[in-house]
Amino acid sequence: MNHHFPLPGGGELELHRYPRQARHGLQAWEAADEYIMNELAALEWDRSAPLVILNDAFGALTLGLHQYRPYTVTDSCIAGLALADNAAGNGLEPDWTLLTSLDELPAAPGLILIKLPKTNAMLEHQLAAISRVAGPDTLIMAGAKVRDVHSSTLKLFEQYLGPTRTSLAWKKARLIFARRDAAIAPSPAPAPLSWRLEGSDFTINNHASVFSRASLDIGARFMLEHLPANHPGRIIDLGCGNGVLGLMALVRNPEATVTFVDESHMAVASARLNVEQNLPDAMDRARFMVNNCLDGMGPDSADLVLCNPPFHQQQAITDHIAWQMMTDARRVLRRGGELLLVGNRHLDYHQKLKRLFGNQRVVASNRKFVILNAIRTA
Repeated sequence: MNHHFPLPGGGELELHRYPRQARHGLQAWEAADEYIMNELAALEWDRSAPLVILNDAFGALTLGLHQYRPYTVTDSCIAGLALADNAAGNGLEPDWTLLTSLDELPAAPGLILIKLPKTNAMLEHQLAAISRVAGPDTLIMAGAKVRDVHSSTLKLFEQYLGPTRTSLAWKKARLIFARRDAAIAPSPAPAPLSWRLEGSDFTINNHASVFSRASLDIGARFMLEHLPANHPGRIIDLGCGNGVLGLMALVRNPEATVTFVDESHMAVASARLNVEQNLPDAMDRARFMVNNCLDGMGPDSADLVLCNPPFHQQQAITDHIAWQMMTDARRVLRRGGELLLVGNRHLDYHQKLKRLFGNQRVVASNRKFVILNAIRTA
């Protein structure tokens, strides 16, 4: 696998996915990153004004343009860690400003670069943010795989910003160019999408990047049927998303504390909002953490870990995140503490649990999912 990202005019960066122990040979940049860098070499833009980069997964654009001290915007804790890790690996100082997806962008940028996010909801959120700060001289360029640039994508650029055009395809990548039309009013941030949680009086709020934003995830629905009750200890909702598992854990375990953990800033913000609005009296039993799995949490930190692990990182299908979640859960659980995990039947998580914990049992299963339990022994 090629780990060397070529820079225009010569030179290269050595880029890896993060964490280093879980690289699995996946390339940390794509053709759209290279296309953007090559195109920039031939374009004029105001280098004295702020440079803003959105959704730079592993640092290719930020490090390739580090001399301009960019503002780099991400919803992903892992993306921020990857950026710092790759900067250190290339001997570069951290001369960027890291912003989360919920922060306001700097005013009047000279250039805005976007790697298209996976969903139109996130793209709308980001285009609305751009509409509030871009001036008539701001150059806006986005890049993605050809297959991810649709007519609906271009309509969103035109709706929020103004005239939009696309490039020719190159290495199965395409670029989008836009300018801010002063006749189009700046857009406020779109409100979280909300829906009623079935079987309850709760309203679940979802910021733009939350997984299964429009409805209850079917794995979580199955897990809700088997959540423990009257557990007095310390519960972690690992990979919490909108926090629906942890929210119901607070309800069913009135003596327990629940820590909501996710690598997405918008996911943790959604979880916090859902506890605040639905269970305000339980806020003193709730903790919220943006983190790479359970980094920094020591042994004996938890009595129960609930987990509905993802099976992808960015666009890549992979099981290493689930493996890291299981490994971290075993590390932080007290002796006798339990992991309760839901996953697709075909993923063979029971083999991983048996390897890690030395035990596992099936709590419940249906045609698509299985819920597994493992106990931390000596």
